Amino acid sequence: LVLVLSTNLRCELLSHRTCNLNAIISIIIVMRATTAALAAYMIAATHAFTPHTKKAFYTPTSSTTALSAAMAVDKETNTLTVKPIKSLDGTVTLPGSKSLSNRCLLLAALSDGKTRVENLLESDDIRYMLEALDKLNVPVERDDNDDTSVTVTGQAGPINSPLEKETLELFLGNAGTAMRPLAAALCMGKGNFVLDGVPRMRERPIADLIDGLKQLGADVECVEETGCPPVTIRADGLKGGQASISGKMSSQFLSSLLMAAPLIDGDVTISIKDELISAPYVALTIGLMKKYGVTVEITGDMKGGTPSFFIPASAKYTSPKSILVEGDASSASYFLAGATITGGTVTVRGCGSESVQGDVAFANVMEQMGATVTWAPESITITRDPSVKLKGVDVDCGEIPDAAMTLAVAALFADGPTTIRNVYSWRLKETERMKAIVAECTKLGATVEEYRDYCVIHPPKDNVINDNVLIETYDDHRMAMTFSLAACGGVDVIINDPGCTAKTFPTYFEMLESIA
Repeated sequence: LVLVLSTNLRCELLSHRTCNLNAIISIIIVMRATTAALAAYMIAATHAFTPHTKKAFYTPTSSTTALSAAMAVDKETNTLTVKPIKSLDGTVTLPGSKSLSNRCLLLAALSDGKTRVENLLESDDIRYMLEALDKLNVPVERDDNDDTSVTVTGQAGPINSPLEKETLELFLGNAGTAMRPLAAALCMGKGNFVLDGVPRMRERPIADLIDGLKQLGADVECVEETGCPPVTIRADGLKGGQASISGKMSSQFLSSLLMAAPLIDGDVTISIKDELISAPYVALTIGLMKKYGVTVEITGDMKGGTPSFFIPASAKYTSPKSILVEGDASSASYFLAGATITGGTVTVRGCGSESVQGDVAFANVMEQMGATVTWAPESITITRDPSVKLKGVDVDCGEIPDAAMTLAVAALFADGPTTIRNVYSWRLKETERMKAIVAECTKLGATVEEYRDYCVIHPPKDNVINDNVLIETYDDHRMAMTFSLAACGGVDVIINDPGCTAKTFPTYFEMLESIA
C-alpha cells in the first residue's frame, strides 16, 4: 500500500512541480526503500531455497564488524558516522568485480568441463547466483581454504530444470547481474521457471530482453503492465534466428542474449536498433566469452553506432580450467576520488591499464579534475598536488554510470560546476539514483540542476560541506559508499543503513578506515 501511495504521490508532485519537490521526493524514496527492505526480508524469510550441506560461499554479516570504536555502527539507529578524513593514503587490494563474478559463474555452468573460479566477490549478488545454480542442480564445490573460490562442473550446454512437471522458482534479490543473464540462459534449455526478486527488482525494466528472447522463439514473459519481473519461462530449447533490440536502457540485455546465444541450436544474429549505452560492459562480456571458447563476430561500431553480433551454430563453451576475476573497477572509484579530493596518494590493486572493465576510465576523469594518475597493468596510483585546485568538469558518463556516482561527490570539492551527462540508466538501478543523488548532494550544501539524463552540480560556497548530515542510502550500496567521501570535507557524515554495502563490498568501511 505504501509503495502504491508513494508512487501516486510522486507522479502527482512531478506533474505540479511544487517548490519543495526534491525534499518531498527524498522522503518518498526513503518510504519506498524502507518498504522494499521489509518486504525483501519477508520474502527471503519465507522463500524455500533448496537445503544443502555445502560450505556457504558467503554468509552476510555486518560490513563494519572490524571497525574501530571511532567508526562503528550505532545499533539503535542503524547508522555509521564517518569522521572527518584529512587524507587518504595507502594501498588497497580490490575485491572481485561483481559483473565479472556472475558472468564467470554462469559461463562456467554452461561450459564443457570443470572450471575453478578464483577471487569471486563475496557479496549478496554473487550469493544469489550461487544459490540459483544450487537449485538448478549445477554442481558447485566450495573451497574450504578459500572463501573466494569455487569449482563449477559445467553442463556442456543449456541448463534444464531438475523438476519435470513443476515450476522451479528462483529468488534473485536485487541482483540484476543474476536476473537478466539467467532469464536468457534458462530459455535455451527445458523446463518451467519463475524468476523473481525484491520489490525494487519488480520495478527494474526487463522488457527489452524479453522482446529479444521472443523474437528468437522463446516462450517467456514479464509483467506486461510494468515491463519488469517476475519473469515466467516455459522453455523447450531454441533453433536460432535473429533479434533486434534496444540498447538505450541497459547493456545487460544485450550481454544476456550474447551469453545465451551459443546454447541455441542454430546461427544467431543480434542487432541494436537504436543506440548502445555502456558499451565497455558488452566488450567485457564478449572478451569473457572468448576465454570460454566462443568468438562473437561484430559488425558496425559499438560506440555511437547500431552494431550487430553473430554467433554461429558451431559455437560451444569450453572450460578454461581456471579463471581469475579482476578487482572491481567501480569500487576502485571511491579510493581514487578520495585521494583526489584530499591530495593523498592511493594505489588500487586488481585493475589497471590491462583491465577489461570500462570503469577504470574514472581515473581519467579525476585527471581532468586535477589529479596525477600513474598506470600499471594491474594497478592505478593517483594523487594530487595540494596547490592544484580541483576544477569542475563536463563529462559524458554513459560508459561509466556506476563510477559516475562517485563523481557527484567529488564535484562538491571542485571550483565551478560539474555536469554529469548520459546517465539515464541511474533511474533504473538499485534505486532511482538520479533523485537520490540530487537529494543527498543538496543536503550537503550543493545546488543541483536535474534533467532527464544528466545533472549539473554546483558545489557549496567555498566548498564548505554541511556537517553532521544524515545520508539516506535507499537500500543502495553505491549511495552509502559514494557519500562516505563527503567526510573528506572535514565534517562528520552519518550513513544510514551502512550494511547495504553487502550487495557488492561488505568490507568497504573497514578498507576506507585502513587508509584514512
